[in-house]
Amino acid sequence: MKYKFFFIALCLLHLYSFGQTKNEKEYKISSSELPKGIETQLSPFTEDAKRVRYYQEIDGDKKSYEAKFKKGRLRYSVEFDESGSLEDVEFIIKETDIPSESWSNIVQYLKQNFSKFTVKKIQQQYPAKDKSSKRTLTEAFQNLILPYINYELIVSGKRSKGFEQFEILFNSEGQFVSMRKSIRSKYDHVLY
Repeated sequence: MKYKFFFIALCLLHLYSFGQTKNEKEYKISSSELPKGIETQLSPFTEDAKRVRYYQEIDGDKKSYEAKFKKGRLRYSVEFDESGSLEDVEFIIKETDIPSESWSNIVQYLKQNFSKFTVKKIQQQYPAKDKSSKRTLTEAFQNLILPYINYELIVSGKRSKGFEQFEILFNSEGQFVSMRKSIRSKYDHVLY
């Protein structure tokens, strides 16, 4: 009986991670529309950045704010919640930027869950979690490979219903964390 309960709970957890849908919409805003404090947190890191743009993002009931810009050769996305607290820092990378063992784990997961797949985009993610915003921002802009980072992939994968697009999150070791179906928006051209 104990094993049946564990098996059912495991199946429900697995279905929950597949059942989420990303229906995100972005709207370009001016810096004056940002919650107080966001520009102050970002200013030391955006001094030599190019094309700094701000967006309000709505994903279901969740609202957030995002700064997107190019610094050096990387395209950054820095996300804040409604109150102005840092959520995460992401930048676009290539598969060669991921440690080989982690990439092997990611590919193995994709092969097990899709009959065919194409990786459209990879981002290295620095979640704020319990650290200070300044520390997270500093570590992200130094491009440090740390145990708490994640890899966020946009994948077009084939299943029984044909090709669908997914946002899949893996930890630094390439272990699966979460997945949600991604509904393409007309704002794809603004995404870095």
